[in-house]
Amino acid sequence: MGWFFGFKLHIIINDMGEILGFALTKGNVDDRKEEIIKDMSKNIFGKLFADKGYISSSLFEMLFQKGIHLFTNIRRNMKNSLMTLEDKILLRKRSVIETVNDERSVKTKG
Repeated sequence: MGWFFGFKLHIIINDMGEILGFALTKGNVDDRKEEIIKDMSKNIFGKLFADKGYISSSLFEMLFQKGIHLFTNIRRNMKNSLMTLEDKILLRKRSVIETVNDERSVKTKG
């Protein structure tokens, strides 16, 4: 994609926008790095909705063994997977994390 300098903020929030886990990594660190996700999700269970950057079969397996079901949208070259209507709707609500990011950055600037 090109060059990227800086940092990435990975955040896990609940349905009310409360931060449950976070990690700050260098910009060149892969989103799917299992050590980072494992540490962030140590007190998490249930369903975890993420963007396409977290698609990884080994990450899915690792989280599934911890009692976490990872949901992501699919890439163009991927087979469609069966998902309940409820989970599809929840996956669309993943944009809430962007709202939390915007809100936090505004509070720190002002």
